[in-house]
Amino acid sequence: MRKTALNASKAWVVLISILFFAFNEDSCSTEDCDAGTEISVLYHDIDFNKNEPPPYDLFERAFVGYRHLDKANKLSTKGILTLIDFRRSANDKRLWVLDLRNKKLLYHSLAAHGRNSGDVFARTFSNTPNSNQSSLGFFVTGKTYVGKHGISLKLHGVESGINDKAEARAIVMHGANYVSESHIKKFGRLGRSFGCPAVPMELHKKIIPQLADGTCLFIYYPDPHYIANSTFRSVSDPS
Repeated sequence: MRKTALNASKAWVVLISILFFAFNEDSCSTEDCDAGTEISVLYHDIDFNKNEPPPYDLFERAFVGYRHLDKANKLSTKGILTLIDFRRSANDKRLWVLDLRNKKLLYHSLAAHGRNSGDVFARTFSNTPNSNQSSLGFFVTGKTYVGKHGISLKLHGVESGINDKAEARAIVMHGANYVSESHIKKFGRLGRSFGCPAVPMELHKKIIPQLADGTCLFIYYPDPHYIANSTFRSVSDPS
């Protein structure tokens, strides 16, 4: 009975989204409305398995970039999209790994930001070497390697002037002991990296191999410089 109620609720949300885009002609172009409907339907079809879903606006913006990269043949056929929401506290789970092909959540986890990006909240970002700040935007994952943090994942920033120096900065995904609930309890906040999106040690051996070799990672914060200069625009952005 509960599953039926949840399915009915999802159906109503999707229907409302479709009607909104269909009858608000002044709010978007036909192409944007079609894209918005497609994204809404996909979002509500994903099985989050009782986990908190990512905010819809984050998913929308991420999927637009994902689709652009996919059409440019820059992604593998894995269909994996990873989102990190830096609007949230580091003490909250703000990383989601989504399997878009099978429409399900793979992981919902903590994720660290750079030590010079902020304390509990990340607020400043950089593409500059040795800044120890996080970079925003879209990345395509590369190969795995074994470094001082164990198995790690190379990240290729695809937004010029925003994150395209990720490789030169050695910005990678890796596991870290300071990304844990125990660290939060002891120090009052998550630990911070030199700019890498670090993940919990107990998960990194699972997450990193799945994300390797051509999947999409999107790190977001509504930073004015990023919004103004990003290559990828959300369907909800003003034209």
